[in-house]
Amino acid sequence: MNQPIDRRDALAAFGVMGAAALAGSAFGQPQSPLKGFPTPAEKPGMTPQQMGFDPDSGEYVLPPLPYAKNALEPHIDAQTMEIHHDKHHASYVAGANKALKALREVREGGDPGLVKHWSRELSFHACGHINHTLFWNMMAPAGKGGGGEPKGAIAAAIAKDFGSFEKFSAHFKAAAGQVEGGGWAWLVYEPVAKKLLVIQEEKQQNMMVTGARPLLGVDVWEHAYYLKYQSGRAAYVEAFMKVVNWGFVGQLFEKAAG
Repeated sequence: MNQPIDRRDALAAFGVMGAAALAGSAFGQPQSPLKGFPTPAEKPGMTPQQMGFDPDSGEYVLPPLPYAKNALEPHIDAQTMEIHHDKHHASYVAGANKALKALREVREGGDPGLVKHWSRELSFHACGHINHTLFWNMMAPAGKGGGGEPKGAIAAAIAKDFGSFEKFSAHFKAAAGQVEGGGWAWLVYEPVAKKLLVIQEEKQQNMMVTGARPLLGVDVWEHAYYLKYQSGRAAYVEAFMKVVNWGFVGQLFEKAAG
């Protein structure tokens, strides 16, 4: 019989995640927050529940989408959202739980030679889980929080660090288009230089700048777009920009930079 994963083990895993360098980030969604999420006015730090971890069961869990599966159409189709969330994201949750359990068994007398393998599995799957939890909330239906251009502090920061929103957008789309194989493009806040960067992330976790706070990420694994766009990654990324939830991105930035 499987034992629940120790809560401390799961919380400690947050420290190994590339795109999960978010311990102080805001996590609110003004249009349609995930069930149980605090309102933006509360300006919370990260909680286990917000990142898809259930303290009662001691396991990672799959958060529901913050909108209907067809809500992002015509830009992101319902079938892709269903497969992406219910199958791919769910597999990362299962993989992270499996890795945590295996590492606990190693500590309790198992083969220490497996630490490297299960540590890599934990990094990949836990990053996949957190990346996707953010990703769903970084989008909103067009005209209902999604699309357009950023406002406020995040808009000013983009103009300062990239020259203009148009220059940022071109840079971000080019980065997404040039990710080799599967991975992500991210807009991040780098706290040492206190500036925004656009970076690529191979797989779920490789190449993330240490300590960087993720603000906006686009998944460019083929499962994110192939049903609708086939090999047209550029067209998919262009469509993604039409559903970016800049309100949520702005909240992440203000918390990260504050």
